Amino acid sequence: MEKEFKSGFVSLLGRTNVGKSTLLNSLVKEQVAITANKSQTTRTAIKAIINNENSQIIITDTPGIHRPKTKLSKTMVDTAFTMMSEVDCIVFVIEATSKEIGKGDRIILDKIIELKKPCILVINKIDLVNKEKLLELIDLYSKEYNFSSVIPISALKDNSDVIIKEIEKILPIGPKYYDEDEYTDQTARQLAEEKIREKALKFLNDEVPHGILVEVEKFKDRKTSKGEDIYDIDATIYCLRESHKGIIIGKSGTKLKQISSCARVDLEKMFGCKVNLKVWVKVKQDWQENDYIVNRFKLK
Repeated sequence: MEKEFKSGFVSLLGRTNVGKSTLLNSLVKEQVAITANKSQTTRTAIKAIINNENSQIIITDTPGIHRPKTKLSKTMVDTAFTMMSEVDCIVFVIEATSKEIGKGDRIILDKIIELKKPCILVINKIDLVNKEKLLELIDLYSKEYNFSSVIPISALKDNSDVIIKEIEKILPIGPKYYDEDEYTDQTARQLAEEKIREKALKFLNDEVPHGILVEVEKFKDRKTSKGEDIYDIDATIYCLRESHKGIIIGKSGTKLKQISSCARVDLEKMFGCKVNLKVWVKVKQDWQENDYIVNRFKLK
């Protein structure tokens, strides 16, 4: 007898820098979310589509929960909480090194308790603690909520199949919402913007990254003289201060060249063709408080 097809929506939640984006990429086996060793890397709801023989999982990586200080960060937190109420299942990611339920995790946990939605607790970075500490953490959270399952994971091992199977148990019978060859709802322009920002996060110091915004002004495909496909991409990195502009560009433009070069290599792999990438740096003060810009990060 043929198995019934299941589909539904899942929200990936957690504090900043707990590894949600890395986990999302692992689940979908494509890079749909940028990753960096910086907090607040994810700014908006990034949707990934996981297509299996008997299921389609639409899973959204949400901005990490943090204390908002600007209109942008408030929008990020609002996005995360809004997604919680609109899904069939929540995947709550915490760190194995936690000794207690911290403020950020408590806010998320209380919202899960309020919504009473099916929730899978994923404990990340278990390679950093011993078994005894892990069991204590599992017991601590299990007393707070009746999780559908608790899955300890490590970056050293791919646990994506286990998580997907647990999600499938929760999802209702439903249709395919997306074509089988789709793995994200992001446009090519958005993927390019995020890839450039990822490289900026990687190569810049802690003072600058959260104040940058990447906008692609030109995204055009054409043929080279040899008949090969090529994308012409013009992008601008906006920053908050003139001093930050100098840091991003670097001495004799070395830092900007490093960011652009690494982004171009990744974009060529992503798009499967040559990329002609040009990146500029401009100052746009207080863009994080600009309603027109911040509205781009709101749920549509």
